[in-house]
Order: sequence, then structure tokens, then C-alpha cells
Amino acid sequence: MTLRPQHIHLIAICGTGMGSLAVLLKTLGHRVTGSDQHVYPPMSTQLHDWGIPLYEGFKAVHLQPRPDLVVVGNAVSRGNPEAEVAEQTGVAVMSFPQALAHFLIDKRHAVVVAGTHGKSTTTALIAWLLEHAGRDPGFFVGAVMRNFPTPIRLGAGEHVVVEGDEYDSAYFDKGPKFLHYRPRTAVLTALEFDHADIYRDLAHVRSAFARFVRLLPVEGCLIACADDPGVRSLCAEEANADGVQTYGLEAGADWQAAEWGAGEGGTVLEVRHGGKGFGRFVTTLFGPHNVRNALAAIAVAHRLGVPKERIASGLASFTGLKRRCEVRGEVGGVTVVDDFAHHPTAVGMTLEGLRQAYPGARLWVVFEPRSATTRRRVFQEAYVDALSRADRVVIAEVHRRDELAAHERLSEERLVEALKARGVAAWFHPDTAAIIARVSGEAQDGDLVVVMSNGGFDNIHERLLTALRQKAEAQPLCEEA
Repeated sequence: MTLRPQHIHLIAICGTGMGSLAVLLKTLGHRVTGSDQHVYPPMSTQLHDWGIPLYEGFKAVHLQPRPDLVVVGNAVSRGNPEAEVAEQTGVAVMSFPQALAHFLIDKRHAVVVAGTHGKSTTTALIAWLLEHAGRDPGFFVGAVMRNFPTPIRLGAGEHVVVEGDEYDSAYFDKGPKFLHYRPRTAVLTALEFDHADIYRDLAHVRSAFARFVRLLPVEGCLIACADDPGVRSLCAEEANADGVQTYGLEAGADWQAAEWGAGEGGTVLEVRHGGKGFGRFVTTLFGPHNVRNALAAIAVAHRLGVPKERIASGLASFTGLKRRCEVRGEVGGVTVVDDFAHHPTAVGMTLEGLRQAYPGARLWVVFEPRSATTRRRVFQEAYVDALSRADRVVIAEVHRRDELAAHERLSEERLVEALKARGVAAWFHPDTAAIIARVSGEAQDGDLVVVMSNGGFDNIHERLLTALRQKAEAQPLCEEA
């Protein structure tokens, strides 16, 4: 690891990962500067509080005086003025995952969590179990955690836990980020077609994960979800069988949730290991997907020598992530929840979990097709299946819809008609104000409204809660006869 203080400049610094890396570099004693064309809180505030100069826009002058190293975010395209100057003047350049591997992972034991779903929650949970056991791990999670004040930490322990993203690294490195992270222990949660903007099909995605699995050393371990057919197939063909431990809800997995369900304090699961009883655990998380996430974390913690009792108490004290079934407020008996789910499988699993957590509630979904996956027609029917788990669905307009041809773009109208055909009340409202009017006007005491988007969605959560308050205040009080 480079210890000599350097001037390091980050291009596109305001993303969660890049901004967190900037703070880490600052704590390591480096002089850090950054630029972005979208400068906004909370990241801009965090950088200011850490004394990191933040430049608006991308200009060659931002690289004066000449930095020792430039880190380029994957939101940066070829032709960026700052990236061009760095290349022309011979400044050392790294992608975000290269910098993360160099400054955070270095030669430590890397636990890398990869997969189509559940990466952030599983990574955060493993980091917390190690922290709870006094191991002081380093970590990076691409989400805001409730158990830790920052998404990244150097830590002094021998382990570092990293969320392994399969998205590309930079304009000059189109390989997946996780290929840079040198795993000794890896978790593979799921393998499905996703990121349709950079992957052609499932086979293309699978080839990336195959390269990731091959990174494991002979003495390494792959913790793999046995319930996922894509993961099972990949392990059978690419992994060293002696180094694989499986987990899942189905019989035959090395780590199995033999029984699980809602209980006091959350979800109770009875875990079997190697066909024998291992223990009873409680997690505040809900749904089958989170039971699998918990199993993966238990398996990793056990492999790293955490005592079973510390695993149990750590799991029970894990408080989750923001934007993962995060309750934003409750007004007049109507609960508003924010969730990041966007892939159809994640949407369906999240709704199953909410059914478990809120039994008997009438379930509304407000769904914004915003990500590269949700905006494309390739998943049209899959979204019908996923959203059919709700009672009422409101579809927002496809984000940046004009960037896609009509035959490539998800059809909001077809989605609504297909949901109606399955008996689900559904509407398409292209305007956020109309969505708020629909939901606030018809929501009743006992309803649960989950807003699903991977973006800000016009601050719809707070606006909806405000509309519900206004509705409650406007209702006349009933007088006793």
C-alpha cells in the first residue's frame, strides 16, 4: 500500500463509491480533490465536511497543479476533458475498482460478495458480524448502512469485505469491477440476466461470473446459493468442488434454513450445517431472499472463525440498509416504504418479504422503470409476474424514454393491461403529481405503499407523506351522537 502522501484527483467524485473512496484516501493522509457535473447533497456535504475541494463540471484546469494520481469513475466517458489531460500528460490513472484494490484490499484476506441480487445486504451483514466479533474489518458496501456511519472503512483487521459489482470498471476497462478484488473467500448469491446496457444475454453475464470464480486460489472458498439454477450450473462447471460450500432453503445445501418464518423480533430460522442442527437465529430482515442472505453471512462468519454465539447476537443486532424496505413514514394508518429493487426477481422477492412483514395489509406498489434493466422490454413479462404479488400498482413513466426505440422500451400501457388481466388494480401516470394524487386519494388505514426506484423519483416519498397528512387534516372529526 502506498504510504507516501500524494495528490489524488477523482473524476465523477459524487457517486456513492467514489465519494466514499475520497474520504478513505483523505484518512490515509493524501491530498484529495474531485470534480463532478452533478454536485448535490448528501455527498457534496460529506466531501465539504472532510475538507475535500469539489469542482463543478469537468475542466482541464482542475488538474492544475498536476496530481500524482487520477481515479476515473465509471460514469466518465471517453473524451472527458480531465481524463484526456491526464492521459496526455502521463499522470497515473486508475479505475475505481483498481483504486479500491490498491488502497483498501492490498494483501489482506478479501471476502467478495457477488451476484445479481442481495450483494449490498449480504456484504453489510458479513462486515457487521466481523465487527460485532471484534475483528475490526475493512469494508466497502455500495449502499448506506445503519450499523456503520460510512459505506467504506479501512479497518485494522486481517479481513476486508467488499461488494463485488459485475458492472464495467471504466471507459478504458470494460471488465467487471469484481475482477480487481482478489477474493480468498467469495459469495455468489444469484446469477441472472441483468445490466442489459452492457451485457448481451445471460451467457455473456455468466462468462463474467466464471472469470470471477476462477480468481479464487486453491485454498479459497466459494459460498454459493444452491437455490439458484444459474449459480448451481456455474459451480458445477467452473468451481473447485472441494472449495465450495452451498447454502439455501432447499434440502441438500451445506447450510440450510430447515425452518423459517415470522417470529418475535423478525424472522426466525433454524439452521442446519452438513445435515446437522447448527442453531436458531433471528434476523430483523424479512422474506426468503433475506433468509438466504443471512445464511450466506453465517457461512462466511463460521469459516472465518467467528463463534456461533457471536454470529447469533450479531445477526439479531443487524439493522439493515437504507432504501431496502426502509419505512419513510406512517400517516393515517398508511405506511410508506422506500425500496431499491429494480430487477424483476428482486421486485418479486421484496414483495414476498413485505407480505411476511405486514400480513393482511393491502399492498400498493409505485414502480419507476429507471434503471437500464427496468427500462427495456426484454423483462416486460417478468415484471407482470413480479408485480402481480401486489394489490394495487401505479407505473411511472420510463425514465429517459426517448433514449430507447419503441420496440426496445418497456411499455407502461401493456404492463398495466397485463396486470389488470390478472386481477390487479393498475394505472399508468407519467406525472409524479398524478401518482401522488392517486395513491393519497385512495389509500386507506392499514395500507402499505412501497415505492420502488433506484433513483430520487422527484422526492416522491416525502411528497406522498405530505399529501397523506393534508388528507388526514382535511377529514372532519366524527362527533359522538
